[in-house]
Amino acid sequence: MEKRDARGRAGSSRRAFLSATAVTAASAPLLADQASADAGQAPAPGPGRPITPQRPGKDLRDLLREVDRNRISATVKRLVDFGTRHTLSSQDDPVRGIGAATEWVYARMQEFAAASGGRMTVQKQSFVQPVSPRIPAPTTITNVIATLRGDASPERVYVITGHLDSRVTDVMNATSDAPGADDDASGVAVVMELARLFATRRTRGTLVFAAVSGEEQGLYGSAHMAARMKESGADVQGMVSNDIVGASRAWDGTRPDPHTVRLFVEGVPTTETPAEASIRQSIGGENDGPSRQLARFVQSVAQNEQTGMRVRVIWRRDRYLRGSDHISFLRQGFPAARFTEPRENYDHEHQDVRVENGVQFGDLVQFVDFDYMARVAKVNGAALWSLAQGPGTPKNVQIVSALLTNSTTLTWDRGTDPGLAGYEVVWRETTAADWTHRIDVGDVTTATIDLAKDNVQFGLRAVDRQGLRSPVAFPRLAS
Repeated sequence: MEKRDARGRAGSSRRAFLSATAVTAASAPLLADQASADAGQAPAPGPGRPITPQRPGKDLRDLLREVDRNRISATVKRLVDFGTRHTLSSQDDPVRGIGAATEWVYARMQEFAAASGGRMTVQKQSFVQPVSPRIPAPTTITNVIATLRGDASPERVYVITGHLDSRVTDVMNATSDAPGADDDASGVAVVMELARLFATRRTRGTLVFAAVSGEEQGLYGSAHMAARMKESGADVQGMVSNDIVGASRAWDGTRPDPHTVRLFVEGVPTTETPAEASIRQSIGGENDGPSRQLARFVQSVAQNEQTGMRVRVIWRRDRYLRGSDHISFLRQGFPAARFTEPRENYDHEHQDVRVENGVQFGDLVQFVDFDYMARVAKVNGAALWSLAQGPGTPKNVQIVSALLTNSTTLTWDRGTDPGLAGYEVVWRETTAADWTHRIDVGDVTTATIDLAKDNVQFGLRAVDRQGLRSPVAFPRLAS
């Protein structure tokens, strides 16, 4: 393969050297790029630049314009019409229960796939869940999974889920009406609308759209799905769960912010080993796990005038006493996050449908805001499109620390994405919430920055020839 220097020109070196100047407490350093004397190459472009959000291009704008509020509304209402979608409800009643709902979602997904030219396939992923605290007898659980295979880098996988099952106050009550309009017909409707829109579009990476079941009984459907993906060696570079994304009205009846969606992400990875914890405790990185990098990316590409939404990133794995299907993917070591509405009304979650003291309880359609849901779908669409169409997250990024120096050397493996143009080293103050500066280093696999690694956090992201960027990879210590 042809080698390129830090300007992207053909050359003999895969090493870039850059320097930083003027570090002050009041402002971020201005970075000046210069050639290493021993690298034998032309000066790298400089200076370092502040990071700005990626702007949606025409293709993405077209996709977002096609999000159909009325289709989303129809999907939620149809799911509610099944009466209950409890995991333990009927699997063979043609009109009521989880079985009928699963068949309906499967049929709709097949309709979407028919327009994909063979690129989208749909499956019912079924398994028998053994007896557990919320499963009194062995029970078949079925996920509906639509996979849109990428054209250029199909090995890169991005997953979006909503959970099909619903519940009332008693989690074991499988017979009472459990409409589940917000929890979580809303999430399933978002997933299905995006499956419809993406089915007619070509993507570089592979997208997986899933309506999972068994969430309310213990995340069983997503746990099975994530485990199977791990066993198959799937390179899941990002996953988002949409769970309770349908209401913008707060518990007191106000609309605190109908243009905000929360995104929950863990910091320290669920799968961190004792050895990794020891290193982290020494050098930091609590805010730099893969899921935090995914959230920063989502915020940068999905918070704009095209979606009309603010993505409020919250540095927690999930809310107090709650958990969603992204946790199943975190347990397998995949970057994952959870979307949910800004201010929940608990009268409409996990409640029997009833009126008490003039207050309506229950997860009913009348409490869902379909305009809000359409905007949430746009946020998800912008994130999925940007992940799948851009380059993959860099692999094997390492920071060299064998010698005590005041410069920083990073190394990484070159990606295999067609259209890859090169890389950017990014950095920020250790107290900053997000990356603030980028340094173009070109199509190389190592770069030395004249900035002390003790003082800032470094990361690396890939850039393609269209200017699309990957999520950031946080470096580990070189072995």
